[in-house]
Amino acid sequence: MPNATAGSAVHRVTNPCVAQGRSGVHADDATGTRATNARSVSRQRRPAGLGHARLVDTFTERIVEKFVLASSGFERALRRVAPGQWGRPTPCAEWNVRDLVNHVTRGNANYVGLLNGNTAADFLRLRNADALGADPVHAFTDSVQACAAAFSEPGALEQHLDYPLGRAPGAQLLAVRTADTVIHTWDLARATNTDEALDPTLVSWITENLTSIYAGLAETPTAPDTTHRFFAAAVDATGRAASDQDRLLHRMGRDPHAR
Repeated sequence: MPNATAGSAVHRVTNPCVAQGRSGVHADDATGTRATNARSVSRQRRPAGLGHARLVDTFTERIVEKFVLASSGFERALRRVAPGQWGRPTPCAEWNVRDLVNHVTRGNANYVGLLNGNTAADFLRLRNADALGADPVHAFTDSVQACAAAFSEPGALEQHLDYPLGRAPGAQLLAVRTADTVIHTWDLARATNTDEALDPTLVSWITENLTSIYAGLAETPTAPDTTHRFFAAAVDATGRAASDQDRLLHRMGRDPHAR
C-alpha cells in the first residue's frame, strides 16, 4: 500500500479511542497488571493460564501482563507515526516503518497460529504477509488482544509450540515475543524521532533474564556464534558510558549513539 494511504489511515485513528469506537492496549501501572479501557485484554476472561498453568520458570511469571505492558509501549510509539513517516528507514536495515509495524503485528498473529496448531513452516511462510490493511493502529491493537487472550487460555503457557527456532513452551515463547516488542518499540521511536524511553521494569526484566528467555533456541541474541538470521549482532560499546536501556540495546544489536 502506498505510504500516503497508510499514513492517512493512522492519522484518522489518532483521535481518542472512544471517539473512534476502538480500544487500544493500555497498562495503567508499572507492572501492567490492569488494562484501562473497554476492549482491553484485562476486560476479557481473567488470564486462566496465569492462575492454573505451571509456568516454565520464574522469568515467565505474569508473562501475559508483561506482554500487554510491552505492547502498550509499542502502541504509544505507533500512534505517534506521522502520515509521511511510513516509508522512513528503521534501525532494522531491511524494514521501513510500515514493515516494522507489520512485523510486530504479524508476529502476534503468528504466535496465535502456533497455539492453534500452525507449524514453523506456516510461521515463516506468513512472516512477511500484510497484517495492517488500511488501519495499522487498529490492526496492531486487535493483534495484541487476540494474542493475550490466546495465551491466557488454560494450558497455553505449558503447550509446546513448533517455533521456527525450535519447540518451546508457550510461556517461554511469549517471553520472546515480549522482549521482541520492547526492542522494536525503540526501533520505531528512533525511526520516527519520538520519545525513545522504554519501560524500565521491562528493561530490567529482559536484562536479568536474557539468557533464560532464549534458552534452547537455535539462534539467540546472546550467542556469539549465532547466524544472526533473526537477531542482530551485539554492538561493541566498550568504554562508553551507558544507561541500563543503552546496555540492553547494545546487547540486542542496536547503537543508540548512532544517528
